[in-house]
Amino acid sequence: MRTFPLLRCGLLLVLMASPALARDMEEKLKVRTLKVPAHPGQEAPSIYVSGQVVTAFRFENEVNPAKTKFLAWEGRFEPPLVGGKKVVLEPLRDLDDGEALPLLVTLVDGTEFTFLVKPKRREDWGWIDYQVNVFKDHDSYNAVLSSLYDSLNRERVLREENERFKKEENSVDHAYAILLANGQVKKTPFRRVRFWRSKNEDMDTRVEVFEGPGKAAVVIHLKNTDYGEPWRLDGAYLTRDFTSYTARPFALRMDRNEIVPGQSGKIAVVVDKSSFQTDQGHLADLALQIFRGDGLLQVAVAMDHTLIRQ
Repeated sequence: MRTFPLLRCGLLLVLMASPALARDMEEKLKVRTLKVPAHPGQEAPSIYVSGQVVTAFRFENEVNPAKTKFLAWEGRFEPPLVGGKKVVLEPLRDLDDGEALPLLVTLVDGTEFTFLVKPKRREDWGWIDYQVNVFKDHDSYNAVLSSLYDSLNRERVLREENERFKKEENSVDHAYAILLANGQVKKTPFRRVRFWRSKNEDMDTRVEVFEGPGKAAVVIHLKNTDYGEPWRLDGAYLTRDFTSYTARPFALRMDRNEIVPGQSGKIAVVVDKSSFQTDQGHLADLALQIFRGDGLLQVAVAMDHTLIRQ
């Protein structure tokens, strides 16, 4: 465990983060207020990280570097930086699904905090804890102020989402997605060009890919054969490739909120030509990924730019 002199955390983050990556991840980085439970026996809070993006912890009191331990970080992280009231982690790569590394932080007053460091969340294409403000005294001025900032930020995000939902409900793409999800393909301008089917022990999957004038579409048919519980959508993401962080807009519609065992359901996705366009005005291929409720990838579909008919 490495220590460092007192530094402004903002400066440290600027020096350590790639500018290009920071731009791509700007909307996915979270500043979070974490109030530690009064009962230390409760489950350790989860902290979500991503490769080559730093995560900074800020505490109310000075950290004791000698008693702060990060287990199994070698080969996965740069040497952790501990000093002043801060602990900074920087993963060398994305953690594998299911990895959870314990972090024990001890303050100079003897207060101990335990965290589980995990891979980024699937929601919103990768929620990452950019900064975690940790408080034990829930009523302190700084804890209340940090919580207020969190609430204002959540309110802003919800307001923006509501505006986006209103626009989507009135969009042509959303209307087409509703028709496709309801099996009314003939009422849309789309023509099916590809179809495939796959089966595993718990899900029967059929995928239809459509071309259209200035748009493309995908319809995914799922039959819950033996999943053991209702299948739910965790998230859908459309990017320039299967590893990109830059999401592209699309319209999505499901014909049911969940798929119980023995039941079938459809997910329809409509993508406008503008989502295929690069900054230079060229058309580029896209990748659609559908994640199920437990965060695992259910379906991946390559959407070639030639699906766009002129």
